[in-house]
Amino acid sequence: MSEARIKSALAQQASKSLIALTTEQKNEALLLMADALVTEQASILAANAADLERGRQNGTGESLLDRIALTESRIAGIAEGLRQIVELPDPVGLVQESFDRPNGLRIEKISVPLGVIGIIYEARPNVTVDAAGLCLKTGNAVVLRGGSAALSSNSRIVEVLREALSQSALPAEALQLIEDPSRASVDEMLKLNGLLDVIIPRGGASLIRNVVENATVPVIETGAGICHTYIDESAIPAMASDIAFNAKVQRPSVCNSMETLLVHERFAREHLTTIADRMREANVELRGCEAARAFLPYVKAATNEDFATEYNDYILNVKIVGGLDEAIDHISDYGTKHSECIVTEDAVHAARFLQTIDAAAVYHNASTRFTDGFEFGFGAEIGISTQKLHARGPMGLPALTSTKYRVYGSGQIRG
Repeated sequence: MSEARIKSALAQQASKSLIALTTEQKNEALLLMADALVTEQASILAANAADLERGRQNGTGESLLDRIALTESRIAGIAEGLRQIVELPDPVGLVQESFDRPNGLRIEKISVPLGVIGIIYEARPNVTVDAAGLCLKTGNAVVLRGGSAALSSNSRIVEVLREALSQSALPAEALQLIEDPSRASVDEMLKLNGLLDVIIPRGGASLIRNVVENATVPVIETGAGICHTYIDESAIPAMASDIAFNAKVQRPSVCNSMETLLVHERFAREHLTTIADRMREANVELRGCEAARAFLPYVKAATNEDFATEYNDYILNVKIVGGLDEAIDHISDYGTKHSECIVTEDAVHAARFLQTIDAAAVYHNASTRFTDGFEFGFGAEIGISTQKLHARGPMGLPALTSTKYRVYGSGQIRG
């Protein structure tokens, strides 16, 4: 029997005991996990260093290495995410609505765990902890399958977390990591109906597409992030520059970073050069449309393929537009329904942008980098859903629950 099937079966068996646990028991386990990460950070950093060294030897790019890299401060932040989850309300058992029927039946709709959640992700070890914390808080067992680039880090992190769980009321078997780095382990997970209740992919477009197209297990689709910032004619120049710079440069390797800057032609005449110079000083490679290259003749020509690419790197497309309608049309053509921003002082334009753009998060005068469970106050996130069924946007605790109805009677039968 394969590793994926064995570990999923162990998780399923463990999930049966999770529904009976109290919020206090789950929170105690999460605090033990958070403390263990900090206590064992030296061994986690050593494992992470092995991943980074192996990546450098294999020619892995700096952008991907940044996604893999852990530091003491990053581990502290990951642990703090678990502590924030502890402070959040437990959605399990929440009565969403209740009502009485004319025949005397009383019906309650309550939140319940999904069951066993499979997470397939790529190179970010923090996802290992975020997923474990969110799933366990909501009474779900979790089967993780991370990318081979961070295998040493993920293996050590899960060892640390399971050791912490062994000191709590939660069964350590509720947290599983598939260590087989082959594509076959992913392909098998996608077909484990009856063991996995749902699969959530986190990663690039090709990973997500493979999961969505080939899974027989239900999928909550998270999306690639081709995010845009549109600078309108009335934008305050300093604000527009700061927002665009943050959206691209603060951490370009993540899905909520900006890939294309759309600029109103009138704003571009006076201010585009200043923004472009700031980007170049930060080693951002610019690619521009024909109109942008008239302002910035040194930049490469941007192709339709460029506008459809999630770089996750220090590369930025620049497109000049005639106004709000053209910006909306471009986002409609190339956006991935993730995060989109307008920088403007025109309240009518802002309202229209926020109403019209079809995305999980739309921003007025703020960086797209805020599309994040931690920044939204969720403590952490299981992913950012770009679909419209069940959950959308950063998925915190409520997104990891389903519902069931409790029906109370006094002997009623249906005629």
